[in-house]
This record gives sequence, structure tokens and C-alpha cells, in this order.
Amino acid sequence: MPKVGTAEMFKKANDGAYAIGAFNVNNMEIIQGIVEAAAELNTSLILQVSAGARKYARHEYLIKLVEAALLTSDIPIALHLDHGDTFELCKSVIDGGFSSVMIDGSKYSLEDNIAITKKVVDYAHERGIPVEAELGKLAGVEDDVNVAAKDAVYTDPQEAVEFVERTGCDSLAIAIGTSHGAYKFKTEPKLNFKRLEEIQKLLPEKYPLVLHGSSTVIPEFVKLCNDYGGDLGHAMGVPESMIKKAAAMNVAKVNIDTDLRLAMTGTIRKEFVANPSAFDPRKYLGPARDAIREMVKRKIKILGCDGSAAQ
Repeated sequence: MPKVGTAEMFKKANDGAYAIGAFNVNNMEIIQGIVEAAAELNTSLILQVSAGARKYARHEYLIKLVEAALLTSDIPIALHLDHGDTFELCKSVIDGGFSSVMIDGSKYSLEDNIAITKKVVDYAHERGIPVEAELGKLAGVEDDVNVAAKDAVYTDPQEAVEFVERTGCDSLAIAIGTSHGAYKFKTEPKLNFKRLEEIQKLLPEKYPLVLHGSSTVIPEFVKLCNDYGGDLGHAMGVPESMIKKAAAMNVAKVNIDTDLRLAMTGTIRKEFVANPSAFDPRKYLGPARDAIREMVKRKIKILGCDGSAAQ
């Protein structure tokens, strides 16, 4: 099956009141674990690549790994740029075979954000590529995205309407209380569902909204990291019940990255402690891939998108 865009995925997600999982990838084992989980549960899937991951693994390698995933599975897969921060980067991945892009101009003023987003939208739409944009600022750290808690800004509903109308972006990442990274919150967060409803009421019906920073920081993986040499303390993420509620409220896409890192790193730490003399990467990367697969299956069920590939 060839790579697909996200427009049809999002339409079906909003019609079915579930969300599509968008999982960040950095290497072969992560891609394999994610795709195996999605194929087992027959779900549509978004594999997304940050600018940092693209620098680390190289565009050419990632494209071929995703092509291998398409050859070995029979589910719809979109390859998406996560947090593209320049027109040049978005253009490069579009020209290089990505089927969806995000331009993140949230660090700029509203007018500058609109300008750069519109430029990417014009280029992408001429080539049939959908564009995600961002309005509002999430706290936390993810690759090159670093926003202090004091600088976090919820998405303004009225600005969201103006932004979508003036840019023509196909989906919008909003800030309602999620956060990037593992060190998200000192106390259990409360997502602002009232603001989510206000945004939805003002935008066109079932317009695709996106939640970034939505890893739940699964406690058993935090414990695994801590038990085997880590120092994450009591890292806390977004409760799974809140992610499930957002998915049922027509949030079409939910981003997952930190939980992938915790599952992989915790498992590798455990394998090193259990087998300190091991030097075969397959002995620790294999179990890490298995941990990612099981974690992604858990996420897919929370988002309610299992079986979505059959629709």
C-alpha cells in the first residue's frame, strides 16, 4: 500500500469519534514496533519525524524504513513532518516523499505565524499534501522545542478561526494544557475541555484538531527507568482518561513521543542490568522493540482507533 495523506484519516476519525495515533520515529526498531502494533489492531497510522530525528537518522534512511513498513503491512500509513520550523524544511520533506507536514510557527506573532503557514500551505496544496499548523504554546521540551511553563499560552478560540481562515491549513494543533516531555506536571493536570469545545464551536464542523504533548508517561515505564539506573523521579503525564475523552470529542490526531522513549530506554536499561556482559545489540533492541509494540497497542485502544483501517 502506498503512503497516504491524513485528510481521509481525519474525516473518518471525526465521524467515528476516535483519534489517530501519531507516533514519533527515530530508528528501525521503533518503526517496527509501532507498525507491528498498528497492523495487529488494523488501525490507520501516522509515523512522524521531527527535524531532530531527520538529522539523526537521515531523510534517506527514514524514507526507506517507511517504505519497508508499507511492504510488510496492509494498513494506511502517513509519513508526517513533526514541528517543521521553516518553509525550507517543509519544502524539502514534501519534495523528498513525505505525505503530510506540520509547520510550527507558534513561537512567532500571530501575523508572522499566519504568513509562514500560508506560504507552506500554498506550496503543499499545489502538490496534494495536507498541512498541520500550531496556534498557542505548549510548555515542555521535545527536541528543538523548548518552552518554559511561564511562557505557555492556551489557544485563543477567536484567533483560531482567523488563523484557519487566513492560512487554509488542514488541521490545527491547539494548546489546552498538554505539555511536551517527561517532566510535564508537578500535580495531575486538568485539560481545558471547555476551551476545546469553544474552539470546535467556532471552527467549521468536525475541523481536525490535534493534541501535542499527549504522552501519559506510563508509570510502569517510569519505574522501569528508575529501577535500572534512571532518575526520572515522579515524572507525570496526561491521564489516559483525559486523552480518551479528547479523542471522543473529535480531536482527530494525538501525538505520542515520550512514552516511546520511556518504553525503549527502560527496557534497554533492564536488559543491560540483567546481562551486563551482553554486547549483541539484538539482545537489548529486540526486547525494546517488543515493549514499544505493546505500549503502542495500549495507546491505540485508548484512542479508540483500533479497526479503523477497515473503515
